Amino acid sequence: MKALKFISKLFFTFSVFAFLVMPPVAFGATGSLTTYQVNGQSYEGYYITPSNQAPLVLLIHDWDGLTDYEIKRANMLAELGYAVFAADLFGAGVRPTEVTDKRQHTGELYKNREKMIALMKGALDTAKKRGAKIENAVAVGYCFGGAAVLELARSGADLKGFATFHGGLKTPEGQNYAKTRGEILIMHGSADSNITMDQFAGLAKELESAAIAHELITYGGAQHAFTVFGGNRYQEDADKKSWRRFQEFLADKM
Repeated sequence: MKALKFISKLFFTFSVFAFLVMPPVAFGATGSLTTYQVNGQSYEGYYITPSNQAPLVLLIHDWDGLTDYEIKRANMLAELGYAVFAADLFGAGVRPTEVTDKRQHTGELYKNREKMIALMKGALDTAKKRGAKIENAVAVGYCFGGAAVLELARSGADLKGFATFHGGLKTPEGQNYAKTRGEILIMHGSADSNITMDQFAGLAKELESAAIAHELITYGGAQHAFTVFGGNRYQEDADKKSWRRFQEFLADKM
């Protein structure tokens, strides 16, 4: 009997602790595609929230635009209790499938960094109009989206944190992290041949020199795009570990 009481008490204590430290589960949250305007051009993002008080995650897509992959990740975050606005940086209906087209659309934004930043800020403004709490927000990006998120960090955007999964890490000439206001979390595959470990180390040195709070993690054997479900470079172990670390990062920041 005493053992049973002890187990019951332990379970109750754990339940209270979990309730206090973990975001609420999104029972019944439904998302929807949202058309919005930035500088006169139409974009189509995806917004989902479990409540009007949920902290916000701004999610930036890979080089194929906003697809089912980003929507799935947004839904996964909503189930954890977060509001998510998955932004569109290419334009409504622009979802490139050929490599040449993907390079064209990402290349245009790499050449026009001011537009890239304006599009992300436009997405935040749209989320705010939908009721999102943008003063309590973190940005995350995948691949191209990771490079975009670091651009947002360098711009001085007032967010709690910036996270990337297998994202671009190089800092453009003439830029630095002097204006960065939130902590940076980088999750990278050690076997990534697109974004090298030299670039990874270079970013670590930059952030340390600028005294920016940061954490850079590598996953052994993980290639570029290691989180993409069903992809030929998907690595389950690295995906699960990085997703768990991202959850911890969100819980700590918001």
